[in-house]
Amino acid sequence: MKLAEKIRKKVNVHLDEITEIRRHLHKYPELSFQEFETSRFIAGKLSEYGIDFKSVTETGIVAVIPGKKSRSNQSVALRSELDALPVTEETDLPFRSVNPGVMHACGHDVHTACLLGSAKIIKELENCFSGSVYFVFQPGEESLPGGAKMMLDNDLFEGRKPELIIAQHMLPELETGYAGIKPGLYMASGDEIYISLTGKGGHGAMPHITTDTVVAMSQVVIALQQVSSRFAPPNIPTVLSFGKFIANGSTNVIPKEVTLEGTFRTMDETWRAKAHEIITSIATKTANSLGASCRVEIRKGYPVLYNDPEKTVMAGKLMEEFLGPDKVSDLPLRMTTEDFAWFAQKYPAVFYRIGTGRPEKMLHSPDFEVNEQSMITGTGLPVWLALSFLG
Repeated sequence: MKLAEKIRKKVNVHLDEITEIRRHLHKYPELSFQEFETSRFIAGKLSEYGIDFKSVTETGIVAVIPGKKSRSNQSVALRSELDALPVTEETDLPFRSVNPGVMHACGHDVHTACLLGSAKIIKELENCFSGSVYFVFQPGEESLPGGAKMMLDNDLFEGRKPELIIAQHMLPELETGYAGIKPGLYMASGDEIYISLTGKGGHGAMPHITTDTVVAMSQVVIALQQVSSRFAPPNIPTVLSFGKFIANGSTNVIPKEVTLEGTFRTMDETWRAKAHEIITSIATKTANSLGASCRVEIRKGYPVLYNDPEKTVMAGKLMEEFLGPDKVSDLPLRMTTEDFAWFAQKYPAVFYRIGTGRPEKMLHSPDFEVNEQSMITGTGLPVWLALSFLG
């Protein structure tokens, strides 16, 4: 029996268990770097499967399965994330979150269940391959500095360098059973912008003797639109958005302080650094011109996610072989961020998407849902890719 057919059969055998794991994780979500019960649950499953593992950071886990076909120093790593989001679930699922204000609204429960399923299948196929497969169960993908960076700082592979690290992510817009991939630049860097203006607050009826911090911050917001429209090179995708503007005065009170929070995304590290300087300069000069003092804090987040071109093209061909040539699509650039980019800076990387068949159920929304049949693809494909790359 060919390897691909073996994998498909094993996925079908274990699908009920994988689905049960996903539903358990969905019911008991935990926020970034607080995934203690999730980590214990994963450790229990790995022990049950007879797979060696170790803890890396408080809640991260790295497991490894060495192939027994022949001796080889080659290795491939597969990664999933553990954390949920601070979202109140609004689904009617029987396994909906029981933790108030916390929800797996980004599919990390599916990713983790699929990776456990992949690990179980690869353990059962350990006589069919050489080299080693690592399984990275990573905490804190949704919060800076990102669990990927923390695990790298803790030498998760103990000095070894995988020839390839692979990760997958749900994509509601794709049909179930389909996958998407993009060589080279794929996802943006992401930084958090915090701006605070202060001045002399006072009575709203006497703005002439106050510093109108509300008007000043409004002008800052408008002026900063030039970062994307006039300063950004036209060939580099750039987004600067603000989602939080707090002027905590009242109908007749101009507040002493106004704060603004937003995000900056781009696809080029040199322009990214320059843009930080421009944002600070525009905000400060605009505020000062209206009599307010200004403080700008830019918290540097995840870098640009870059898929290794050669290995990603190879992965795409393997995906077509496993799923069918009509079921693998080319993905466009995406301005969302992903801390898997830290791994991609250090090792050759492939990050791809699998379809959930629910385009109306958006990622990060309180009614996010997936078609659980997507876990057939999400479990089988990583096994096929890892063992194919190991030969």
